[in-house]
Amino acid sequence: MFTGIIEEIGFVESIQKSGDGARIKIRAKKVLEDSNIGDSISTNGVCLTVTDFWSDGYYSDVMAETMRRSNLGECKTGAKVNLERALKASDRLGGHIVSGHIDGVGIITSNEKESNAVWVTIKAPKEVLKYIVEKGSIAIDGISLTVAYVDSEVFKVSIIPHTGEETTLLNKKKGHYVNLECDVIGKYVEKLLGLNKGKEEKKKSSISMEFLMENGF
Repeated sequence: MFTGIIEEIGFVESIQKSGDGARIKIRAKKVLEDSNIGDSISTNGVCLTVTDFWSDGYYSDVMAETMRRSNLGECKTGAKVNLERALKASDRLGGHIVSGHIDGVGIITSNEKESNAVWVTIKAPKEVLKYIVEKGSIAIDGISLTVAYVDSEVFKVSIIPHTGEETTLLNKKKGHYVNLECDVIGKYVEKLLGLNKGKEEKKKSSISMEFLMENGF
């Protein structure tokens, strides 16, 4: 688990592709502290397992499914990536609960400066947008952000200077892809209410909106 509070911007040193998968080499410093082989590091919001170290970074194997479902498949040598080590039980939860399992990829449609902040508009797939709510949380390339606006096609976040300086988001322009992970709470509620038919017929659930409200949700 992660919090979406980026610890460091790393650099893609190399990508060695093997079939549809890849072995990625990330140059980093801070996230190496207290890290061991087998630990998880969020890389642009994707939970990757450290498989080896080198003097200035680490290696991770990326499966074909991850390459297809995230913007890691678009990464080139020298690309900047947001990095965060897995959450410790004793750490502050400064952002929100982030699993590192990407729901989909969005595309930046505009960056607009307003006073000391920048509005970033992102077009997202409908299957992702349905979980995005105004004033709710979302992870964009691993960054925990608050949704400031959402409609049937796009959503917007407002980036303060600190976030702009400590992450890669404002380095991306119109047409660039970003990894999206929605707040997991919405997905669990949908499952409990039997709202996601999928390949099966909707199943009746003893959980109702009245039940959730009565129990503080």
